[in-house]
Amino acid sequence: MSVKLGIDVELHQLSLMAPAGYFVGLHIRFTAPLVTYQTYDQRWLDYYTEKGYVLRDPMVAWGFSATGTIRWSDPALPDPFGLFVEAARYGLNYGATVACGPVKSRSIASFARADREFEDHEIAAIATIVHRLHDVTEPPEELTKAQIEALRCIAGGDRFTAAAAKLGISESALKARVTSARIRLMARTTAEAIQRAKDYRLI
Repeated sequence: MSVKLGIDVELHQLSLMAPAGYFVGLHIRFTAPLVTYQTYDQRWLDYYTEKGYVLRDPMVAWGFSATGTIRWSDPALPDPFGLFVEAARYGLNYGATVACGPVKSRSIASFARADREFEDHEIAAIATIVHRLHDVTEPPEELTKAQIEALRCIAGGDRFTAAAAKLGISESALKARVTSARIRLMARTTAEAIQRAKDYRLI
C-alpha cells in the first residue's frame, strides 16, 4: 500500500469517527503545520480565521503544553474567549484533541461531534490514527543528489526541457526525478515539493 493510499484510508476512518469534522495539523514548526487535513464546515473555518481564534484557541495552547488526549469539556481547560460556545453554533458541540510528537515538530488534531461526547475507546482509536499520521508524514532528512539537482533547476526558473539539458539527461528522466522527490516530500505539486525542500533545508 502506498503512503498516500494509507493516509487516505486513515483520514476516511477519522471522518467516520468525527461526523462533525476534524482538523489535523502535523509537524507544526514555526507556528505552522507542514501538513494539514480538515473536514470542518467551511463556514466555521472562515469564522475561526476572521476572529483570529488560532491565537486564542485553548486546544492549541493545550497541545503545545501537553501530550496525550483531552475532551473539550474537560474543566481543566480554560476558554476565556468562549471559542467552544462559538464552535457549538456550527455543530461542533462535543470534541476531543490529540497532541503528540516533540515540541519542535508537534502534531495537534481536534475532532468534533454534534450529538454526544466521544467515548474513551473512540478517543483512543483516534489517537492511534493521529500517531500513525504523525509517523508517516515525518519530514525526510535527505533527498538523493539527483532529486536535489532536479528541484534546484526548477526552483531556479528552468523549464523541464532546459533543466534536463542542463543536467545532461532526458526530459522524462528529469520528470521521474521530480516525481520521486514529490513523493518523498509528500507534496501534491512540484511547487509544493520545492517549498517543502526549502523548509526542511534540503535544497
